[in-house]
Amino acid sequence: MLKRWMIAVAALLGIALTLALGTWQWGRAQQKLALQAAVASRQDAAPLANAALLARLRELPALVHMPVQLRGRWVASATVYLDNRQMNGKPGFYVVTPLRLEGSNGAVLVQRGWVQRNFARREQLPAIETPTGVVTLRGRLAPPPAKLYAFAEEEQGAIRQNLDLARFQSETGLPLLPLSVQQLGDASEGLLRQWPQAATGAAKNYGYAAQWWALSGLIAILYVWFQLILPRRQVRRP
Repeated sequence: MLKRWMIAVAALLGIALTLALGTWQWGRAQQKLALQAAVASRQDAAPLANAALLARLRELPALVHMPVQLRGRWVASATVYLDNRQMNGKPGFYVVTPLRLEGSNGAVLVQRGWVQRNFARREQLPAIETPTGVVTLRGRLAPPPAKLYAFAEEEQGAIRQNLDLARFQSETGLPLLPLSVQQLGDASEGLLRQWPQAATGAAKNYGYAAQWWALSGLIAILYVWFQLILPRRQVRRP
């Protein structure tokens, strides 16, 4: 009798645990879809110009993915080529250049686009154009470029694996905003701008939820079969 009670308790705990895990995964998927909807609503908002962006500096983390239309001058001497970045399945560089905002002392790091590297001469910088004078930039606010694994903790020079915003600000002396801008538009200046769209991952969470709930159902079926149906069938046999 004790053994049967222990099996029943274990089955109930297994069912409760797998049901809870499935519900948690379902909730995670809903959160990701809500975040995606919020991002989409930001992308449809009116672009922020220089003055509007600077006036909302305290809101910067909440403004990610908001469109911007900025005016300023490129700091071409501080251009960095981030290595091992892909666009359309091809490896190359993400080109980032600070833009000193017109009418202020502030600057923003701009992910200008992608360019393929010379694999025969890996240290050769690709030919890109950096306009002089005041330019108008259309883009969207984004986190700083994602970091890849690197052996060197602190990198220098034009070609780098990663770019730490705080260190780069100290290195250049530029008062950089704590976000970057991804430049949008057609290919120009030798750069492609077909930025990858971030996937929500909600489908994966739905799949995990289905797996946990299926496991919960399997535990229930096995318990009913081996602890209720099968013993009764064995008792009824002559």
